[in-house]
Amino acid sequence: MRISFLESEISQHYTEQNVLMAESPKSYSPLDIGKYSVAPSGLELEQVHIYVRHGERTPVGVRLAGPPANLPEHWMMCKTARRFQASVNAPGIGNGMDEFQQSRRVVERADGTHNESQCLLGELTDLGRKSTYNFGTSLRELYVERLGFLPDSLQNAEAVYFRTTNVPRTTESLQQIVHGLYPSSKCHPEAIPSIFVRNGRDENLLGNAGSCKRLEILLIGFAQAAASAYNHTLEPLDKKISRYIDGHPVRIDGKPRASGILDTIRAATAHNIKVPSEFEEKGVIDIIEKAVVAEWFAGCEIVFQFRNLTLPMNDSLTWKLSTDKTEEVRRLGMGRLLDDLSTKMQHKAAHGDKDPLKILVHSTHDTALAGLASTLDVFDDKWPQFTSSITFELFKSTSVKNGLSIFNNLMSPFRSKAGPEHYIRMRYQNKNMVLPLCAEEGKHLPGSPEFCTLTAFRERAKELTPVDFVSECAPAGRNSL
Repeated sequence: MRISFLESEISQHYTEQNVLMAESPKSYSPLDIGKYSVAPSGLELEQVHIYVRHGERTPVGVRLAGPPANLPEHWMMCKTARRFQASVNAPGIGNGMDEFQQSRRVVERADGTHNESQCLLGELTDLGRKSTYNFGTSLRELYVERLGFLPDSLQNAEAVYFRTTNVPRTTESLQQIVHGLYPSSKCHPEAIPSIFVRNGRDENLLGNAGSCKRLEILLIGFAQAAASAYNHTLEPLDKKISRYIDGHPVRIDGKPRASGILDTIRAATAHNIKVPSEFEEKGVIDIIEKAVVAEWFAGCEIVFQFRNLTLPMNDSLTWKLSTDKTEEVRRLGMGRLLDDLSTKMQHKAAHGDKDPLKILVHSTHDTALAGLASTLDVFDDKWPQFTSSITFELFKSTSVKNGLSIFNNLMSPFRSKAGPEHYIRMRYQNKNMVLPLCAEEGKHLPGSPEFCTLTAFRERAKELTPVDFVSECAPAGRNSL
């Protein structure tokens, strides 16, 4: 997919003017430049990998819409997205050249009525476009203007890489980010960047349970265990909020599910929509969030309170949570993504300036960010906000060493050849992350534990990478090999 803000088969016509029309008191950029920590002297930035959640969207289902909650059933927050300019092939006109077709997209309700600004369920809103555009301008402010890492104008499309999951809200978010980082006026006509997208079976920007039956089975098991372990913690909330969900109890596996309630409340508050006062109580939301996070992400964490819990899954299988199954979820869910990341960084480290790729931006989902953070043991157990991101930065040591440490000699198979040491720094929620995998002496920059050696990072990534993803995704998993 080629990015063009004048023509595209599926993209909207964006200009800086109409992007900025999406005004809201809640608009902001989650990438806080003021909190960015410049690397110590002796380290040179070589490559940046960014994984960003899409911008603000509508809920993915209709919940709490009736009295007494009275949250919107129809969200009128998508006016900007309704203007299309698509390219269509017209063989009989102009020697077969494409021409532009102006159109509007309008959501029609079941009764045939419509409103031009109504959003689809789960759609990126005007506010989401604003915040992701701001994210792109913040990337520009940091890596172009402040650090001088990226050029002011893009002259070589191979210096950048943009990829999204095949979901409209992530695709549209990435278009906004790219326009903030490198607007059309800052792109050479021969350097218009592409947006890459993969078929569903090949997607690795999230835990792809749809293409991995074994991962689906594991996640269902962890979700059932979370319901058993946490539903009792939700019971005290029934007297407070059951009246907003037709008298149903609040449960992980309830109707609506606790995750659906959290999704609707978070979407509403992000758009300054008033929610019932009970949902503004920190104690209420914290309890729901803790249970929902356990349901979705316990499979990537070592959860000791589940260690001896057994639950029947079907007539022939008894579920038992263990660290082995946690490691398996990490392998099948995030292993391929980490392998992709570490392989590209190793290629950059080995080839230096011969590899022109400097920044990679991936537009993905909350489950990807939480899954990555959990897999690397730095998750804060908080549901990722809209437009939040994880960044991995590759640095090269400019200090010349006379020799390699014993650890580096042992890890030398992961190096293509001897050369300067390389380090990876992970940042999440505008903070440097100290990765437990490189806590040992020799696995991080002395005095700066947040700078993990590329060697140590690749060693852990290799442990998490499935040897044969298709075979390991069989229902019985690795035991069937």
